[in-house]
Amino acid sequence: METEVKALGGHIRTEPVLESQLDLSGHPYSVSVLKVGYCLPQADGTFRADGTITLLRGHKTVLVDTGGPWDRDFLQVTLKERGLEPKDIDVVVGTHGHSDHIGNLSLFSSAVMIVGYDISEGDTYRPTQLAEGQPYVIDEHVSVVPTPGHTGQDVSVQVKGTSAGLVLVAGDLFECCSDEDSWRDVSLNPAVQELSRQEALCTADLIIPGHGLPFRVFRD
Repeated sequence: METEVKALGGHIRTEPVLESQLDLSGHPYSVSVLKVGYCLPQADGTFRADGTITLLRGHKTVLVDTGGPWDRDFLQVTLKERGLEPKDIDVVVGTHGHSDHIGNLSLFSSAVMIVGYDISEGDTYRPTQLAEGQPYVIDEHVSVVPTPGHTGQDVSVQVKGTSAGLVLVAGDLFECCSDEDSWRDVSLNPAVQELSRQEALCTADLIIPGHGLPFRVFRD
């Protein structure tokens, strides 16, 4: 279903992709959504949620968000189906520190870890300017960019050159394609998150949200 979005850059429409379109080819990077996240309110006032898990394959093999601890077996099996073991992952990005997004970091002890604004390899932490609003460049095609608001240190991963154009793996910057009634309720700072969302909508061609299908962005 197509959705109209308010944006500073003009009229913008968004439209979710089909579940059959979760693998995006590209050169040098392909993007695959291994698991589509969800958020399901329950009758007792609780909600069930799990984060989207995304794999980038190119010069580096990058995993963006690892799902919750309950996804451990699923994640290992899904990677194996694609010819990968945890040791083959070069970089793991946790878009923010909630358990449904970083529940399986321990599987990837040999990878460079980027969780929020922290970057580490083993017990060695690297300097970063993410807190100052600067991207962290993995290579010329993939960058980690600060997109705060949902928490104080959210990041997203920007991928250039895919078949869908510029892809943003956005964590909970966006809950889903049509999230206008939901994202503010779980935002630490809605005003800051709104600015991060506007920038994403004005630059990305396809956004992979934290709890729903990827969606295309059309700018008039």
